[in-house]
Amino acid sequence: MPKKKKLEGLAIARLLMAFSNISPLFILWAIKGNSITGLNDRWFLGGCAFMVIVPNFFLWIRILIAVKQKDKRDLTIGFAEDHRDHLLVYLFAMLLPFYSASMTTFRDLATHLSAIGFIVFLFWHLNMHYMNIFWAIRGYRVFTITPSDNGNPLSGVRPYVLITHRSYVKPGATVSAYRISQSVFWEKAEDCGRKREIG
Repeated sequence: MPKKKKLEGLAIARLLMAFSNISPLFILWAIKGNSITGLNDRWFLGGCAFMVIVPNFFLWIRILIAVKQKDKRDLTIGFAEDHRDHLLVYLFAMLLPFYSASMTTFRDLATHLSAIGFIVFLFWHLNMHYMNIFWAIRGYRVFTITPSDNGNPLSGVRPYVLITHRSYVKPGATVSAYRISQSVFWEKAEDCGRKREIG
């Protein structure tokens, strides 16, 4: 009996990218400081630094590998949906409550880390590993693209995410983007081309 093909590969890459989504929370915790009795500040700040640097470093490495291997796809745009609202929901629904909640005991810390673990799992399981605030800081926008039904079996039929500097993605256009995961693609700023439709 043939093995069932996985719909989404690069599981470890997606998991680490999901962790990079929550790195701003650890920046806020480091700024707020440690109020947990018995927890050394060095360990607390070191843990926060680790959770900020390692996942984002991995994302950067993943991008470099995709560029080096020229892992590009020509994506035909069907319908594009801007997801700036997702970033607002992400900021207000996750970062602020965690930052404002008191954390004075190891039990509080364990509760917070468990809740973060659930959130990361949802990001990973629902393929929402693209919700990285650093994309927005660098001027990128996030679009969910429904592929155009052009009869090309290689273009796929599942929606995917395009991270790009474009402010508008024209239906019917073809975008050449690097594959970060099976469902997330990144277009370099210089590849956008000012002659294309960018809004």
